[in-house]
Amino acid sequence: MILLQAESSSVQFGHTVLAYKIRRTARSKTVSVAVVPKQGLVVTAPKRATRERLDAIVRQKGPWIVRRLKRQSDLPPPLSQREFVSGETYLYLGRQYRLKTNEVGGEPFVRLRGRHLEVDLARSSSPRRRTSEARRAVTDWYKEKAALYLPHRAESWARKLGLKLSQVLVSEPQKRWGSASKDGSLRINWRVVQAPATLVDYVLVHEVAHLLHEDHGREFWATVGRVMPDYEARKARLRELGPRLVW
Repeated sequence: MILLQAESSSVQFGHTVLAYKIRRTARSKTVSVAVVPKQGLVVTAPKRATRERLDAIVRQKGPWIVRRLKRQSDLPPPLSQREFVSGETYLYLGRQYRLKTNEVGGEPFVRLRGRHLEVDLARSSSPRRRTSEARRAVTDWYKEKAALYLPHRAESWARKLGLKLSQVLVSEPQKRWGSASKDGSLRINWRVVQAPATLVDYVLVHEVAHLLHEDHGREFWATVGRVMPDYEARKARLRELGPRLVW
């Protein structure tokens, strides 16, 4: 694809300004609209497409674009690299712990001791195997903690909205903090228990509200705000903290 030039434009859609980048290519014969990670709204268009035509197309696709942009803002960031060696920092319910690996006998074992997250590993393991075992042990520890912590918190928020959950499952999606099903069940990303309890609660309220409203329209956010008036601040903080939680 031959890129001819880069432009930008914006249109007003309701109370939202949809700013977008224009990519004109020699090969494009039609206009396409996409929400691209880290880039935002991008419109790919033929060389001769007028700015007025592109604005009209973006305005026409406004409902879809707004949904996609809001959905993207709720996603966790890309996975970051961890080495699982002593000295790395990990979070649990907002509190920071230093990882400490101990070479001992027996199966890998994880525990909190003071301000450390300690991992017992076999002495005979190679460096690569120790890293793999430490990753698996730490991940399993977080999943166990999430399975104990998340269900009762979610049920508490559901009661405040007059709902009853069928089940709360701990999952491991790479592209969302959680999801809700029509059968009244929630799937919550175990990684969120690294965040402070206030942010965990935001994720849970967000997903519980989806049992009443599938999209992120005004009624959805009104429902969230009814039980959590400061949800916007929590949402912003989760977006800021997110890169530390995804590994």
